[in-house]
Amino acid sequence: MSLTDTIRKTFVPIHREGYPFIAGFAVASLVLGLIWEPLFWIGMLLTAWCAYFFRDPARVTPVDDRLVIAPADGAVSSVGPATPPAELGLGAGEMMRISIFMDVFSCHINRAPVRGRISLIEHRKGRFLNADLDKASSENERNSLVIESPHGPIPVVQIAGLVARRILCWAEAPGEIAVGERFGLIRFGSRVDVYLPQGARPRVAVGQTAIGGETVIAEFGSQEAPTLVRVS
Repeated sequence: MSLTDTIRKTFVPIHREGYPFIAGFAVASLVLGLIWEPLFWIGMLLTAWCAYFFRDPARVTPVDDRLVIAPADGAVSSVGPATPPAELGLGAGEMMRISIFMDVFSCHINRAPVRGRISLIEHRKGRFLNADLDKASSENERNSLVIESPHGPIPVVQIAGLVARRILCWAEAPGEIAVGERFGLIRFGSRVDVYLPQGARPRVAVGQTAIGGETVIAEFGSQEAPTLVRVS
């Protein structure tokens, strides 16, 4: 491997949404350093964290309509039946919901879990509870997409968290989206819910770490039972 390839793999690209924040942290560090030198180094550590937060690495996404891919990096916080947000007009019936919680050290780029046509994007204002709480799905500020996939409508919900105050979504409805394609970002610490129609079997467990755009979280058409796991 050449030196150029090594450098390219070591330094992950930063999403452009992060540039103003990184610059703000850097300027604040310089100003604070004029007051007291240790504040400069503390500020530079925070600047480095900010750059890390807005990282946007390339991902290798499986392209298979039978598979549902993680929409975000983070810990799987729930797997089970739940009712999708009322504003999506999908009725009061329950669907299989898989939730992924992103802490302040997770990559916060959101990616499409399946391919299809985005038929609806709906934003709802709400509270800013800890996104790891189950009631955050119904009470927190959120932005929802409905992707018309080969297996039916699949809602994907971006949920703001305790620290998060801004949900970004650059997808458009109507519009096509590819599996693994970037569609949004949440600042800072949040959650993404995926609601799956009948026939999808979970392939992750609560507590498992997911990699957005790579980890298979569910599968359609499989007769296999949900995967058994152990913690070691």
